[in-house]
Amino acid sequence: MRVLQITVSSVWRGHEQKIIYLYEAFKEKNYVEDQYIVCANNTPIYDVAKNKNMQVIGLDYKSEYDFGLAKKLARIVKEKNIDVVFIHSSKAHTIAVLSHLFYKLPAPLVLCRTLIRRVDSNMLRTWKYNYKGIKKIICVSQPVVDVLKFAVKDHSRMCVVGSVTDIHKFTKKEKNGLLHKEYNIPSDYKIIGNIAAFSGFKDHYTWVDTVEKLVKRNTIKAKYILIGEGELEDDIRKYVADKNLNNHIIFSGFRNDIPEVLPEFDLFLFTSDNEPTGGVLLESYACKIPIVAANAGGIPEVIVDNETGLLAEVANPTDFADKVELLINDAGLQKKFTTNGYQFLLDNFTKDVISKKMYDELKEVVERYDR
Repeated sequence: MRVLQITVSSVWRGHEQKIIYLYEAFKEKNYVEDQYIVCANNTPIYDVAKNKNMQVIGLDYKSEYDFGLAKKLARIVKEKNIDVVFIHSSKAHTIAVLSHLFYKLPAPLVLCRTLIRRVDSNMLRTWKYNYKGIKKIICVSQPVVDVLKFAVKDHSRMCVVGSVTDIHKFTKKEKNGLLHKEYNIPSDYKIIGNIAAFSGFKDHYTWVDTVEKLVKRNTIKAKYILIGEGELEDDIRKYVADKNLNNHIIFSGFRNDIPEVLPEFDLFLFTSDNEPTGGVLLESYACKIPIVAANAGGIPEVIVDNETGLLAEVANPTDFADKVELLINDAGLQKKFTTNGYQFLLDNFTKDVISKKMYDELKEVVERYDR
C-alpha cells in the first residue's frame, strides 16, 4: 500500500505531530510499501519531516480553492502511484476534493477529523463532507462523530481511532528541579501546570479562576505554570494581572522540550471545555503525572474518572479546586491514577496500537476501491 498524507496546516500542534507519528510507525512496522507527506512550504511540519529525512513534498499554498494546486496534487498521486490519500486539515480536504472531482485524482480519499465542531453551516461545506470520493472519515473520538452526524448523511462512513502518543519520547522518570531552577521556585513548592494553545475551547479563564480559589484557600504551596502560545495569550495575561495573580502564575511560552518539563509537574490541570481527546493528557500518563481534567468532549474517553484521574465539572472552578486539593494531598491516590493511567495508555494509545488501527482502516478502503 502506498499512502499520501496531506495537510496545509501552518501550525504545530497535536494533529501535525500525529502525522509524523503515523509516518514513523508505518515505516517501522512495514505497513506500507511507500509513503509521502504533502504539506505547505515554510511550515513546522515541513521542517520536521525534512529534518527526519521523510519523503515530504512542499506546496506553495495560497488558497484552498487553488485549482493549480489541486491539479498538482492529482499529478503527484499519479506519479507516485498512491493507493490512498489521507487528509488531515479542512483546507487540504477542499484541495483533495477539487483534485478528485476535476483532475481525476486516481485514489480514494480518507479524512481524519479531530475537531468537535459543526460543519453543516453552509451548503458547500456540507457537500464537501458528503463528497462521494471521501470513502471514510476517521474521527479521534465519539463526540467528533456525533457532531458530524448533523452534516454527514451516511453515518457508516465514520469510525473512531483515538489519539496517539510515542511513549519512547518520554523517558525522563525522575524530577531534576528544572522548572524550579528556571523560575526560581522554592524547592518545597509544588508545580501545577497546563500545556495548551491559548484558544477559546482550552478555557484558560476557568484555569485562572481555579488558581485564584486555590490561592485564596492557601492550603497548597504551589506555583502554576502555563505552557503554550496563541491568539488569546494577551487576554489571559491581562486576566491574571487583573486578579493580582502574577506572583502565582508563570507564563512559559511555547517550548520544544516538553519531554523534559512535563515530568517536573506535580499535577496536570486541564480545563478545556470542548476537547476532542487531549493528546497532552496521554503525555501526562507517559510521564506518570496525576491529572485533573474537565468532563468535556472526548476527555472521558481518555480519563477514566477516579481510576486514571479526576474529572471536574466544565467551567466550575470550585469543583476543579476541590479536586486539585484532594489529589495533590493524597499520595496513594496519585499512585493509583498514574499506575492505571500508564497501563491505559499502553493498552489504547501508543504508536503501535493506533498505527495498526489506522492502517487497518486505510487498508479496508484501498481493498474496496475500484479503480
